[in-house]
Amino acid sequence: MEKNIIVYIETVDNSPVNVSLEALTLAKKISKENNKQVIAVLIGENLDGVTKKCFEYGADEVLYLEESRKELEAVGNALIGAKEKYNPSVIFLGSTINGKDLANIVASEMKTPAFIDVVALKYENNKYLMTLPMYGGNILKEVTFEGDKTLVIAVRSGVCKKEVFEGNSGEVKKEKATEKNLFTKIVDIVQEISESVNLEEAEVIVAGGRGMGSKENFELVKQLAEVCGGVVGATRPATEDEWIPRSHQVGQSGKIVAPKLYIACGISGATQHVSGIMGSNYIVAINKDEDAPIFDIADVGIVGNVMDIIPLMIEEIKKIKS
Repeated sequence: MEKNIIVYIETVDNSPVNVSLEALTLAKKISKENNKQVIAVLIGENLDGVTKKCFEYGADEVLYLEESRKELEAVGNALIGAKEKYNPSVIFLGSTINGKDLANIVASEMKTPAFIDVVALKYENNKYLMTLPMYGGNILKEVTFEGDKTLVIAVRSGVCKKEVFEGNSGEVKKEKATEKNLFTKIVDIVQEISESVNLEEAEVIVAGGRGMGSKENFELVKQLAEVCGGVVGATRPATEDEWIPRSHQVGQSGKIVAPKLYIACGISGATQHVSGIMGSNYIVAINKDEDAPIFDIADVGIVGNVMDIIPLMIEEIKKIKS
């Protein structure tokens, strides 16, 4: 049987997460090279409205598996059932917290390796060529995979920018997910009372680091983000010093982001932070140290005191917007 490409579309509040749509676009581009069908897999309830999005971003067919249970194990079982139905050459997932666990659940069942946090991917000569971070993001390793086993890949946001395929359509197959006994059971869900921030979906992020100097100075980062219509990000030291909640942390131990514009204020550019922003379209860095590593990846570098430069930027942006 001809093998397909499966893309698991993760949803939050009945909407697809950005990285899943990026993975769908990536699968569509790869399918053009090997003439395979792209199957988007939805698992859950009340997701009929998501099917249109799946076709817009590259799906040739949508498999909608109705599953009322919220346990990750139940979702994993449904995804394994989709694998058995379509015999795919590869299963793509977004490298979210749940996506990473699902990739390992499915790969373990299939007895094949799962490649997590893939930051670059190419398909050449019937081989998948992947780049993955290792040792806390301090190095990048290139891996080649070929063979008959189904490959499981969890891609980071920014690996492939999502793209709308005009006029793309296909069949929606709606089925009940196969009932299986679970080893886990969600008894209750407690919502943590904290500031909600969606860094992964943001198009503009203004982030501050240790170079901001104090919690009071960090307010300038928030002001710049506000005039830019963006979201506030931070490095680990800034969150550890409680200048801003940890939900704003960007980097290897925080959120992996891929905005259109990333403004780094007082950030030196440690590897753990840089590995989380490499998918950004455009990076502007402000730092008084002209040898700061952040300038190696920045599209525009501004050498100077952030406390002098940020107010000037805010003033000029306000003038432009007025």
